Amino acid sequence: MFESIRKHSKFVMILLFLLIIPSFIFVGINQNYFTESSKTVARVDGHDITQQDWDNAHRMESDRLRAQNPNMDVKLLDSPEARYATLEKLVRNRVLAAAVKKLHLTTTDEQLVRTLQEIPAIAALRKPDGSLDAQAYKALVGSQGMTPEGFEANLRNELALNQVLGGISGTVFTTDAELKQAMDALYQRREVQVARFDAKAFADKVQPSEAELKAYYDAHTSRFQQPEEASVEYVQLDLAAVEAGITLSEDDLRTYYKENAERLAGPEERRASHILINAAKDAPAADRAKAKARAEEVLAKVRANPKGFAEVAKANSQDPGSAASGGDLGYFGRGAMVKPFEDAVFGMKEGEISDVIESDFGYHIIELTGIKKPKVPSFEEMRPKLEAELKMQQAQRKFAEMAEAFSNGVYEQSDSLQPVADKFKLTIHKVDHVTRQPSAGAQGPLANARFLEALFSKDSLENKRNTDAVELAPNSLAAGRVTQYSAARTLPMNEVGDKLKQLYVAQKSAELARQEGQSKLAVWKAKPDAAQLAAAVTVSRDQPQNLPREVVDAALSASTAALPSWVGVDLGSEGYAVVKVGRIVERPATDAQLLEQQRAQFVQWSSLAEVMAYYELLKKQLKVQIKVARP
Repeated sequence: MFESIRKHSKFVMILLFLLIIPSFIFVGINQNYFTESSKTVARVDGHDITQQDWDNAHRMESDRLRAQNPNMDVKLLDSPEARYATLEKLVRNRVLAAAVKKLHLTTTDEQLVRTLQEIPAIAALRKPDGSLDAQAYKALVGSQGMTPEGFEANLRNELALNQVLGGISGTVFTTDAELKQAMDALYQRREVQVARFDAKAFADKVQPSEAELKAYYDAHTSRFQQPEEASVEYVQLDLAAVEAGITLSEDDLRTYYKENAERLAGPEERRASHILINAAKDAPAADRAKAKARAEEVLAKVRANPKGFAEVAKANSQDPGSAASGGDLGYFGRGAMVKPFEDAVFGMKEGEISDVIESDFGYHIIELTGIKKPKVPSFEEMRPKLEAELKMQQAQRKFAEMAEAFSNGVYEQSDSLQPVADKFKLTIHKVDHVTRQPSAGAQGPLANARFLEALFSKDSLENKRNTDAVELAPNSLAAGRVTQYSAARTLPMNEVGDKLKQLYVAQKSAELARQEGQSKLAVWKAKPDAAQLAAAVTVSRDQPQNLPREVVDAALSASTAALPSWVGVDLGSEGYAVVKVGRIVERPATDAQLLEQQRAQFVQWSSLAEVMAYYELLKKQLKVQIKVARP
């Protein structure tokens, strides 16, 4: 039972969230948010959920969502729909908790341990002997602001809650007849032939008169609305602008070269050979002492005959990767080896043999066999790179200083951007036809929704003042002002000549195409042999064969009581289509994998339906009462 619950619990909970939350975030807003002034907003199994409970839960939920999605619009989280979704979640948790209590569901120690072991982050903390690294485990849960006891208590509770709905989802099954009926809507294949009557083909037949255009304009004035727009100017302060104003002296460059030449040239690499005597760091002290003594003996042999290091390594080293090659590890840089080993290697002289070095792997005897120092390029060779690096460093420091002065400048002299442009040597960009929403292809500040929101604020539009400095991205600020504003308006007929004619012709062309298609459909139904259709193709909803979705849906929805079946499809402004459904194409009996995939999909749908039905039943049994109007 528990295995079934554990297997399906995540799926069930995720689907439950998907059903509850979007339904409240993306629906209309009801301004009558509260239906009563009581501090109790809901009651589950006789226990109240107070306004404070709700506020605290929503605050925590908002913090969690912002942490997961830093770019999320905070207005979405503050909406009545989002708040109501939090209340629904709070009610759901109370319902499940009450059900756990009434059904006497518990989580045993064995179930808890098994679940902990299946969490990858915790499984990775196992020691070589299979035991759990208690300190690492404590640090892991501590990073989440919890103690091991608190974490395990929460997990016990979650497992118990999952049993309420997991048992329902884990027992769903389906028969072949149910599967076929449900899945044929998606995967059934039908052979069709199509005749298209494209609206564009009838455009030349439409010759509108002035009166017809006037009548169309009067009936469709909403299509000739010009949105509000503004002419704006803006300045942008970013690292590129700051960097452009920096001039480096020759002395600065040469000093930077001297300080950084070796780093810019590349890292030094060293070649070493070693002899390893294995001793795990968690091995008993006696075993490690024995290994160290063995290493001292081997070191004595090496000291007696330094030139025979490779032979001693072949005979004694317990490193399977290097022993056969005399302990040679090749060239490596810093960071490639464990720290005690690296410190020893980079502190030795070429040809030197180390003392016994202890690491987590055991005891090493090291011979430094080579040092590879990259050639330091000349100052002239490095000049472009030096200038780029030094300018960037100075720009980053200078930007922090300039950002505050920039923000103060656009605020204090709010009637013009010229002073701040002169002070920081910035270009004033002027753009016409700017709208509240970023236009297609917009770049820079005008592609930023926050900047546009500031430009179209009441103060900016009415008083033509500078906006505050808006942070577009890290190390990038912009401020702007509206120089001219045009409110949304209906364009007069004499200003929409070309557009008016295009819309009228498009509509009439679609009507002519529809009439022609409907006429042909009636004729071809009566005389199928006279039909002029494209070659037959096999379509399904997952394989539409590049046909319009309306055509595929009509073909698969057509009655198959008597085949062939004829269907007319209105394609709107695109025209019309006549579809002949010839036959149902059976799927190959050998396609067992597809069948199993379909069965798994259907079981998921059925599982969700069963879970939601059981959840609604629990709410009725526990007499759940929500005292807040749904937005």
